[in-house]
Amino acid sequence: MGLLVSLHVQAQELYKMPEGVQSGVSSFENLNGVKSGGGISNKTAKGNAFESVKAGETKTLLDINSAGIIGRIWCTINDRSTLMLRSLRVRIYWDGSAKPAVDVPFGDFFCAGLGRPVAFQSELFSDPEGRSFNCYIPMPFKKGARLTLTNEGKTELDALFFDIDYTLLAKAPTDMLYFHACWNRRIHNTPGKDFELLPPIAGKGRFLGVNIGVNVDSSYGNTWWGEGEVKMYLDGDSTNPTINGTGAEDYIGTGWGEGQYTNLYQGCTVADGKKGQYAFYRFHIPDPIYFQQGFKATIQEIGGGMDGEVRRLLLNGVSLMPVSVGGEHQFLRLLETPKKITDPDFPKGWVNFYRSDDYSATAYFYLDKPEDNLKEVAPVEQRIQ
Repeated sequence: MGLLVSLHVQAQELYKMPEGVQSGVSSFENLNGVKSGGGISNKTAKGNAFESVKAGETKTLLDINSAGIIGRIWCTINDRSTLMLRSLRVRIYWDGSAKPAVDVPFGDFFCAGLGRPVAFQSELFSDPEGRSFNCYIPMPFKKGARLTLTNEGKTELDALFFDIDYTLLAKAPTDMLYFHACWNRRIHNTPGKDFELLPPIAGKGRFLGVNIGVNVDSSYGNTWWGEGEVKMYLDGDSTNPTINGTGAEDYIGTGWGEGQYTNLYQGCTVADGKKGQYAFYRFHIPDPIYFQQGFKATIQEIGGGMDGEVRRLLLNGVSLMPVSVGGEHQFLRLLETPKKITDPDFPKGWVNFYRSDDYSATAYFYLDKPEDNLKEVAPVEQRIQ
């Protein structure tokens, strides 16, 4: 799509005036950016900067019928608790579709993994001081766009402020793709089953990236959770993927553990060892991931620890499955050469093992159609537990 995304200022020739464009911003002061419709309330003196969102209420923040591109979404809310960030539900519909292309908890949509907002700046999202939410992903549409926010919690949100910045076009780009996002969570897992960052989708498009949250299961003690490899299944891949990473921290461009940092394309916004919480992201902008027929992305739930600690956990009944051991200039693949960790001659060293932690993920992607084949977001009870 000519990278449609060709991202923001990089893609713009700032000194040129394009033909047939019209700029608009939707906010509570002028819903849908109506021509000459801003600041009408309170005789233009800051009359409707924010509104409340009652429990069970849905607010339509944008509803326009035209070709165009959303270039920025900004929000701030007075209650930024994890409970509220997971209870609010963002849905975006393209071209009059009945099914949303975006169906994600509010905080997770804005890259606040685990519903924990942290001050950070990336290429696609930012939270300047830990109390606001910005998205800069270009979102084109051919006939119309509608964005709603629903409070599926039990308490009222007293104050929602927002801007949705867009450009109307005389005609949509012929090679455009539609922006989609989905959220997935799995709290308990049988060791050995990979977690789906993005469940299988059908169509042609581009995987833009993902933010991932992990609540570490304390039963694994001080062992490391992040040895799992990210796998991407392209265009008919079944058992084995075409793209295969080497570990969780490797996927976001760091190594030998995962501390807090934020870069343009990858980062870790939460690295809380005491609480056992990690939230991290990776955006495939300089390294695009395209697919022609379909796509799926997963991450293995694999951790690691020294052989003595892993043996102790296993003997104490903790759910795990050793898969490899490395040390003293050797690396033993235990699924190819079976050997029990309880055997007297089991090698000493670092043992990688399947385990079960609480994973959640928001995946961002473009698709050649305004609707996808994915399920709607999980009920609020599953999101907040």
